Amino acid sequence: MTDIATLTNLIKPEADALGFDLVRVQFVSGAEEPTLQIMAERPETGQLGIDDCAVLSRRISAKFDDLEEAGRDPIDHAYRLEVSSPGIDRPLTRAKDFENWAGHEARVSLVEAVAGKKQLRGLLEGISGDIIKIDDRKTGSQETPLTNVHKAKLILTDALIAATVPVSVAGVDEIDEQTLEEQED
Repeated sequence: MTDIATLTNLIKPEADALGFDLVRVQFVSGAEEPTLQIMAERPETGQLGIDDCAVLSRRISAKFDDLEEAGRDPIDHAYRLEVSSPGIDRPLTRAKDFENWAGHEARVSLVEAVAGKKQLRGLLEGISGDIIKIDDRKTGSQETPLTNVHKAKLILTDALIAATVPVSVAGVDEIDEQTLEEQED
């Protein structure tokens, strides 16, 4: 099995070189072959455009091809490479995610139960040191170490939509006008 920490150490410098923050690296099982899923973002927007995804994908592919040619293939089986933005209902993987998205709803799955629950859902209250805080809908304010988080992600709400600025709205008016003209024909 491929070690995610090793892959992350290979991928992070490529993302850093492009000015992107690496959000998550994981293998996702697929029907045909596993997918190496890489999520990255521009620090200033928290998003990644399609051109950014393509540039990062090509850079990672070239690095992995070079390693394979040198006899040091980091992945010894067939896989698909997927590079994407974390999206609006993004995973929370780093301490700064819990800080940046405080005040928004999240679902947090835990390794060890807190207040008798292995899944908390509610308003993120932030992080202090390595302790995340969430106001769980059923059990109230809870705290747990970041190391106890199995996985976490934001919940899509109107407040989250309002807080998320699109990467670019340039050209939207032209697209809308063109769509209207096509519908009239």
